[in-house]
Amino acid sequence: MMNRSTTRSMKRSLFAPASVLCAVVLAAGCAIGPGYHRPDVAPPAAYRAPSAGADSLDSAYAALAASRDSMAARRHDTAESESAAEVHPLARPSFQLADTAANLSWFDLFQDTVLKQLVITAINNNRDVRIAAATVEEFRGDLGFATANLFPSFTLTGQSGRQKQNFGNISLPGPAGTTSTFTIPAQNYLEALANVSWELDFWGRLRNTRTEARANLLAQEDSRRFVVLTLVGNVVTAYLELRQLDLDLEIARNTLASRQETYRLSQAKFDRGAIAELDLRQFQGDVGDAAASVANYEKLVAQQENQLSLLLGQQSGPIPRGRPLNEVLSAVDLPVGVPPQLLDRRPDVLQAEALLRSATAGVGAALDARLPKFSVNGYWGFENFSSTNYIPQGQFFQPNTQLYQIYAGVSIPVFDFGALASNQHAAEARVVEARNTYEKTVLTALHDVNNSLAEVQSDRRQTVALQTQVQALRIAYRLSKDKYDAGYAPYLDVLTAQRSLFTAEQSLVAAEFEALAGVVSLYQSLGGGWPHPGSITPPAAH
Repeated sequence: MMNRSTTRSMKRSLFAPASVLCAVVLAAGCAIGPGYHRPDVAPPAAYRAPSAGADSLDSAYAALAASRDSMAARRHDTAESESAAEVHPLARPSFQLADTAANLSWFDLFQDTVLKQLVITAINNNRDVRIAAATVEEFRGDLGFATANLFPSFTLTGQSGRQKQNFGNISLPGPAGTTSTFTIPAQNYLEALANVSWELDFWGRLRNTRTEARANLLAQEDSRRFVVLTLVGNVVTAYLELRQLDLDLEIARNTLASRQETYRLSQAKFDRGAIAELDLRQFQGDVGDAAASVANYEKLVAQQENQLSLLLGQQSGPIPRGRPLNEVLSAVDLPVGVPPQLLDRRPDVLQAEALLRSATAGVGAALDARLPKFSVNGYWGFENFSSTNYIPQGQFFQPNTQLYQIYAGVSIPVFDFGALASNQHAAEARVVEARNTYEKTVLTALHDVNNSLAEVQSDRRQTVALQTQVQALRIAYRLSKDKYDAGYAPYLDVLTAQRSLFTAEQSLVAAEFEALAGVVSLYQSLGGGWPHPGSITPPAAH
C-alpha cells in the first residue's frame, strides 16, 4: 500500500460552510415530472333501473306469492304441508334492496355463526392470503429502501496491515560506479474512516422513485384486500352450495324411503294377486332410480366438503353445518350502497388507480435520470504508520494522524445511444397502459354491479314462482295417491305426480342457492365489507 501520509496534506481540503448551505438548497429543489390526476370516469348517479317489462311483472309475482300462502293456509292441507316440510322446508324470502351503504360484514348479512367461523378459519389459514400478505411486506421493504436513498449514507471502514517498499539500486553522486539501495523500512499501518455519500435530489428523481414505491405498496395492499374479498366470497358460495347439496340429498333420501314403502305395499298386493307384475316392476325400478340419486348426491357432498376444506387451508374432512339454506335466504336484508362509493371500495379499482399513480411517478423518475446528478462525498478518520509491531492507542488518535476529505460532484449524461430517452418513452407508455386499465376496471365494476342487481331480482322472482309450483305439486301428489289407494286412478298418475314433485323440489333448492349466490356476487361487486372494522386482522407474512 502506498504511504498515504505523503499525500495527507492534499486530502485536508474542506469546503466553506457556504458550500454546505448550497448543498442543502440543492436538496430542497422541486421535483420535475407530471403530476397525478384521477381520470374522469365517475360512476352514474344511480344504478341501471329494471326494464319496463320487468316492472310490469311485479303484480304477477305478487299474485303467485299470495297463491302460495293461501294454499299453505288451507286447513285440509295442513297435515300434508307438515309432512312435506320434512322433505324440504318452504322458503319465504322477504329481503328488500335496502338503500343503505354496502358496509355490512358478511356475517351480519347471512346471520350464520358456523359460516362466520369458517370464514375466520379461511382468513387465517388460506395460503393465497399468506402469499398476498408476504408480497405486501416485500413492497413495504422496497418503499423503505427508496426512502432511505433520500438521506446521506454513512459507513465505517477500517483496515490494518504491514508493508515494505524497496526502490532497488539507485545511482548516487560519488565515485564512479558506486550505487546504493534505497529501502523504506517495514511498517505497520492502521486506518479507521467514517465515510459519507449523499446524492442531492435536486430534480426530484429520488422523490419520484419513492412516490412510485409508495404507490406500488398501496397497489399490493389493495391486491391483498382483493384476495381476501375473493376468498370470503368463494368460502360463502362453497358453503351455500354444500347446504344446497345437503337439501338435495335429503330430498333424494326421503323420496327413496317413500318409494321403498310403496314397493313394500305393492309386493304385498302382488302376492295377493291384486296387481299385475308390470306394476310391481315399475315400483321396483322407481326404487332403483331414487337409490342412484342418493348415491350421486352423497358423492357430491363429499367432493364439496373437500373443496371447502381446500379453501379453509386444511386437510379434507367433514364440514360443520349451520342454518338451513332457506332460513339463510329468508334472513337476508341486502345492502346496495351508493354508486359513488364504488371507486373508494372496490379493491381492484383502488389497485388500478395506485398502479396509475406509480406509472405517473415513474415518468418523472425517467425524466430526472436524463438531467445532471449532484452528490456530496467525503470521509473523516485516522491513519497511522509505525515501524514497531504495535501502535499504541495514544499515538493513533492524534491530530497529526487525522485525515478528512469532502467534495461535491456532478454527473452529466452526454451520449448513451438513446438509452435514457427510450426509458422515458417506455415510462410514458406505461402511464397510457395504466390509465386505460384503470378506466376499464371502473367500467367492469359498474358492469358487475348492474349484472348482480339483475341477477338478484330475477332469482328472487324465480324462487317465489318455484315455491308456488312445489306447493301445488305436493297437493297434486297427495290427491293422486289418495285416488290410487281408493282404486280410482292408475299408478302411472301417482308416479307422474311424484316425479314432477321431485324435480320441482330440486329446482327450488337450486333457485334458493342461486338467489344467495347472487347476493354474494352483488356484495363482492360493491367492494364488500371485509374486513369489518375491529373484527379480524388478516395474518402477517409467514
